Amino acid sequence: MKKRVLVTGGTGLVGSAIREVIESEKPSNEEWFYMSSKDANLCDPKEVSDMFDKFKPTHVIHLAAKVGGLFANMKYKVEFWRENIMMNDNIFQECQKRGVEKLVSCLSTCIFPDKTTFPIDETMIHNGPPHFSNEGYAYAKRMVDVQNRMYKAQFGCNFTAVIPTNIFGKYDNFHLENSHVIPGLIHRGYLCKEKGEDFVIWGSGTPLRQFIFSIDLAKLMIWTLRSYDEADPIILSVGEADEMTIKDVAYGVSRALGIPDEKVKFDTTKADGQYKKTANNAKLMKLNPDFKFTPFNEAIDTTVKWFLENYDKEGGIRK
Repeated sequence: MKKRVLVTGGTGLVGSAIREVIESEKPSNEEWFYMSSKDANLCDPKEVSDMFDKFKPTHVIHLAAKVGGLFANMKYKVEFWRENIMMNDNIFQECQKRGVEKLVSCLSTCIFPDKTTFPIDETMIHNGPPHFSNEGYAYAKRMVDVQNRMYKAQFGCNFTAVIPTNIFGKYDNFHLENSHVIPGLIHRGYLCKEKGEDFVIWGSGTPLRQFIFSIDLAKLMIWTLRSYDEADPIILSVGEADEMTIKDVAYGVSRALGIPDEKVKFDTTKADGQYKKTANNAKLMKLNPDFKFTPFNEAIDTTVKWFLENYDKEGGIRK
């Protein structure tokens, strides 16, 4: 009998990467279904039930979430809490009721305590409150970890969660104001090159971050679905040695866009933000020691190439 894998949030950055990997693999023993918000309102129990009736999944990857930038998280804390809690509860309920064999949910490093030591690992999620600015979203996501353990204890469910670091790649949100650091840099760098202007980066460029290419994350999420059977979450990330400065990222983006190094400037009057958020991937590498991450510059080249090819096709890129 074929596995039937349903992916919520299946048309976004990670869902699109999973589809690309699966289409290249062509697994004969699996059927995959990619859902978007147009297919079902996951806050509505009936629509979630109808979706499960239609696709009859044996496995679920739950990527869908209410997400937003800093100011949205600060202004609408209740909405971020309620909508994510409702989505997650509906998915968990249907998976348990219907005997789904495996549920993999996607968390975020923002769920970790605001005041912590580094590197962070999977055991530290509940060691203190998250940053106040996104507490609605962060606490809702933390509850996924609690739910996984409760459903296993009471019903024996094989439910788990992954925690990726900063994701980038094709199909990302390249909005100039509401995107994450790499897609934002790519879009702004492109516009600066078109106008013949300096590529100005806010801040000193010294903060450190770990970045994971969406295709690598997709492969690791598929591995998690097939091979990882703990309720406790697992961090999916490059190692501490592959942490990069924002300055190195900026030069990687500029070179991929064909911007000379001397045109890249750093505006040190702007704030840098948190210096580091280092995550420990030791658990992943112990369980999946042969996994090879895509070299950063190769991943950036692929992402920039997709951006340039789709700039006039994808409305979200141009905003």
